[in-house]
Amino acid sequence: MQKIGLFLSAFILCISCGKHRDSKLSEGFWLAELQTQDREILPFNFELKRDKGQLTINIINADEVIKVDEIEVLKDSIVIRLPVFEGYIAGNYTDTTITGKFIKESLNRIVPFKATHGKRDRFKSNREPMLSISGIWETEFSPDTDHSYLGKGIFTQVGNKVKGTFRTTTGDYRYLEGVMDGDIMKVSTFDGAHAFLFTAKATDSSLLGIFYSGNHFQEPFVARRNESFELPDENSLTYLKPGYDKFTFAFPDSDGRLVSLTDERFRNKAMIIQIMGTWCPNCLDESKFLVNYLKDNPEVEVGIVALAFEYAKTEEKAFQRIDRLRTALGIGYPILLAQYGTSSKIKAHEKLPMLNHLLSYPTTIYIDKKGEVKKIQTGFNGPATGEKYDVFKKEFDVFVRQLSSAQDDFIK
Repeated sequence: MQKIGLFLSAFILCISCGKHRDSKLSEGFWLAELQTQDREILPFNFELKRDKGQLTINIINADEVIKVDEIEVLKDSIVIRLPVFEGYIAGNYTDTTITGKFIKESLNRIVPFKATHGKRDRFKSNREPMLSISGIWETEFSPDTDHSYLGKGIFTQVGNKVKGTFRTTTGDYRYLEGVMDGDIMKVSTFDGAHAFLFTAKATDSSLLGIFYSGNHFQEPFVARRNESFELPDENSLTYLKPGYDKFTFAFPDSDGRLVSLTDERFRNKAMIIQIMGTWCPNCLDESKFLVNYLKDNPEVEVGIVALAFEYAKTEEKAFQRIDRLRTALGIGYPILLAQYGTSSKIKAHEKLPMLNHLLSYPTTIYIDKKGEVKKIQTGFNGPATGEKYDVFKKEFDVFVRQLSSAQDDFIK
């Protein structure tokens, strides 16, 4: 793995030394494919465009479009850096093909990658759909094991086309898109951090399937139709342990200064503390929401501090990724480095012993002007969850306005 890392570093150095130039890559729609376990293929679509010699790629997952503009080419080599996250694609190209690897260096993960111009269908569908999976599915991942957890499948099917997501108690699995091929469901997503593929044999009342994450992880899942199913309340899963009445921390910012809630700038101010990582798509969704909320509601007096738990191997790289996130989203609030070298929730919990546990990135703590914790939210259900996200936005606005008002007016 060390030799591979050295080779990849040399490859990227070669690319970066070369002058960026227009390439012969064909414009239009491409079908990309990642090799997962069990010889399964995880597909996603992107559109390549060229404007005055500058290449851009739009990755398409259902209703989500991710713009990629960090693309370097030299001769027949190419590096595509995904926005915000550390993952990148490196390989060789012709006018209609790209062959290479999807790489996440900090985790030593390398996934075979290829893309072909002119293909639009995400999955091959050889049979007419035998049923529709539109609706709500009560789901259990890794059933009958110590690692079992619940999910809520939310899908819409039109013809053989399927869109939706799985919600869990720790967040959602992003924008999933795919097909019903006879009685087989296949849906996938790729966002530069995670590459997810779900396959399942379906009946009118059940799904029996496998969830693949890249080429390093898989687990079974079972689901049954249940239109009334709801996950446990995300505001009830994480709380302050007995004996603690405050949430406290002291972590450095990018200038090396220790920041804590006792700082003068936070005194007598309602606060939102976001436990997150720059590598985490659900954290990205929440960060985008928080940035936009502050921008759209300047009259709401609430402070935000993010605590980043990074798997980057060095402090320097961790802060580089924090700065990249801050620049990409226009984040004005502090992002502190709470941990680097691992994103382990167990290690993270050691840094925040006042919590009963840390189940999810993100976990969000709401604190009133007196420093009292009023709510702790586990996970984040982003725009892929549709109605759930719309409800959250309304409830968030009401709650934060109460939180930032005079304490006598706060509604418990």
